[in-house]
Amino acid sequence: MSASHRKNSKSLENVGGTPSQKNRVIHREFGAPDNSEALERGVPDLPPNQQNVRVEASSKGRKGKTVTIIRGFQSSPEKLTDLLKKLKTQCGAGGTLKDNEIEIQGDHKQKIVQYLIQLGYKAKGSGGKGL
Repeated sequence: MSASHRKNSKSLENVGGTPSQKNRVIHREFGAPDNSEALERGVPDLPPNQQNVRVEASSKGRKGKTVTIIRGFQSSPEKLTDLLKKLKTQCGAGGTLKDNEIEIQGDHKQKIVQYLIQLGYKAKGSGGKGL
């Protein structure tokens, strides 16, 4: 261990303050827990059966092209990326992950709601068209 590293590292005994400040030191020293990204966003990584998601078909701001948007996820980006891949395969369409929302090209609202319910999510359609 270099001298500069020893100077910057703090032992738990020397850290005062709240327990969350002590946790920051532990995470800095030993790495963050698995769901740290979700916690940093202020969103706990919940199991599918505790997540209420909304599926909406929208064409606003897309030059008339319809996109199915799935909102309300409380999961880490890794889990959402995995779910995105499954949904793209299920719908046979392209898609992306933007701001914790999944966008699938085309109007696949009904198909996506059924698939998410199969996976254990509490999914409902929103916005007038379809479901």
